[in-house]
Parts: sequence; structure tokens; C-alpha cells
Amino acid sequence: MKKKQVIQFIILFAIGGLLVWLSLRSVAEKKEDIIRSFQQANYAWVIIALCVAGLSHFLRAYRWNYLLKPLGYKTNLINANCAVLIGYLANYGIPRSGEVTRCTISAKYDKVPFEIGFGTVITERIVDLLVFLVITLITLLVQFKELSGLVNTYILNDLSTKWQNLRQSPVQFYLVIAIVILSVLAFLFFRKRMANLLRGKFGKFLSGIGQGIGSIRKLDKPFQFIVLSLLIWACYFYALYFCFFAIEGTSHLSQGACLTLTMFGTFGVIFSPGGLGAYPLILTGILIGTYGVDDVSAFALPWLSWTAQFLLILVLGLASIVVLPFYNRKQNVVSSTPTP
Repeated sequence: MKKKQVIQFIILFAIGGLLVWLSLRSVAEKKEDIIRSFQQANYAWVIIALCVAGLSHFLRAYRWNYLLKPLGYKTNLINANCAVLIGYLANYGIPRSGEVTRCTISAKYDKVPFEIGFGTVITERIVDLLVFLVITLITLLVQFKELSGLVNTYILNDLSTKWQNLRQSPVQFYLVIAIVILSVLAFLFFRKRMANLLRGKFGKFLSGIGQGIGSIRKLDKPFQFIVLSLLIWACYFYALYFCFFAIEGTSHLSQGACLTLTMFGTFGVIFSPGGLGAYPLILTGILIGTYGVDDVSAFALPWLSWTAQFLLILVLGLASIVVLPFYNRKQNVVSSTPTP
């Protein structure tokens, strides 16, 4: 691991650790009640949630070949599943490193060029973003009353305060303008160097990524690809929703509430490694402030869901690391005419 990666790893986990501490600190006085809540939880629902989560990982691996096929490549389904799971495990260390890990594994075992695979993974992320925007829109429509309070409290009021402070401080105001102007000038000054860079090896690498991204326009079965994308996010949704029934204090919550938690929980996963600290902290705040859930249940639910998901990835990811070399020892998995 490079020095830069080590520093990033330490910083991100320090942030996650701080958020965990803040989350635990807020309920320190109710430690016994929280322990009792975990002891009395109905873990049958957690097992069902984990099965649904496992299905989402399989669907993501299966969907990948729909993007690779137009480019003349294929991943063996077992290899693809192992690569996805190892990638998720890597994300708990360094966010977004899982994409690189997955493509590296695919290049080694399925001979899919790294830049091609990486381009298709970028396409996946773009598609996921579009689905997430649809989910956000639906959430805004069905949970408008609940979300309007959150927006006013945590976004609009905060932005208004910062804008007022900026207007009252001419130095900061002109500093922001200066940064924007300098950024534009820097782009104009270095654009020729950037153009030369794009013509070299780096340009070829970007060209390969571009081919991967362009695979979305060459899909043979776009309808199936869209359905798979929706099913993946449906699995994310129900993996959390089924956990509602594991805790008595959250069993009454609606699917509309789950939409809100899924939307904000996604931001938590992006913010820290695997959502460490951020995911439970965000969901706990929403459960208490928006849906009136008691402190103990509001703390227990997100930590139960997050811990279960983490253990699933940890077990399956480590198993995949062991399985991959043994499975591919005598496997001929290279193909140029894939069929999803």
C-alpha cells in the first residue's frame, strides 16, 4: 500500500471512528436497554435481510456481463461474484477502491482489459446514480412532509446562515471569487499540456475507459439490464426494510420511512468506509427526529443492519479470496463470445 493510500486509510477510519464515538456517546446512559434490545431482536428477519442483500450482490455480478458482451468480453459468473464481493470488502478499507479491485481480478482471471472493465464499472455507477435519483424523487413525493422538516433544519437554515456570514465578511466573499477566477485561468494555462497528455499512453487508457462507458449504447438486451438495475436497488431497500421487524420499536414503520432511510443511508455509505459510523448516526437522527422512534430502538436498528451487512461482506469476501485461485486452477474461463 502506498504512503498516500495509508494516509487516506488512517484519515477515513479516524472520521469513521469519531462518528462511532459520537453515536455511542449519545446513548451511553441507556447501555443496558440497548443490550437488551439486541438480545430480544428477532434475528430471523435479519437472516431474511441478509439473503436479500446477498441476492443484490449476485445480481450486480450477473448484470456486469450485459455491459461486457457488446465489447467482446465475458466474466465467469463465479469469478464475477467473487470479484464483486472482494471489491465490497476493499471498500470498507478505502472507499471506491473496490472498483479497481474488481477490475484487477477480472483482468487476471477472465482476461478483461482493466481499462475496459473499469469503464463498464463507471457505467454501472452512472446507472446506479440515475436509479438513486429516481428513488430520491419518489421519496420526495411520498415523504414530502417529513423531508421538508429535515431540509429546513439541516440544509436551508445552515446555508442561509453561511450566506449571511459570507456577505458580512468582504474578505471571504472576494476570496471565493478569486479562487473561481484562478481556477479558470489555471485551466486555460494548462489545457495544452492536458491535450498532450491525452494523446499519449494516458489517452489510450482513457480511450479504453470510454469504450467501457460506451457499452451502455450497445446493449443487446436493454430492458433486462434496466430490470436488473431496479432489482438491485429493490434488494437494498428490502434488506433494510426487513430489519424493521427485528426490533419491536421500529416494526411499525412504513415503506415510506424506509425510502427516506435508504436515501440518506446511501450518503452515509459514501461518506465513510462502508458507512462506518456515518450510516448509523444519520439513520438514528432521522428515526428520532422525523419518525419519533425511541432512542434505544433508533440506535439499535441501524447498528443491527450495518453490522449484519458488514459481517456478510467480511465472510463472503474472505471466502472469495480463498476460492478464486482454487476455482481457476483448472478452469478455462476466457471467452470472447459471452452470453449473459
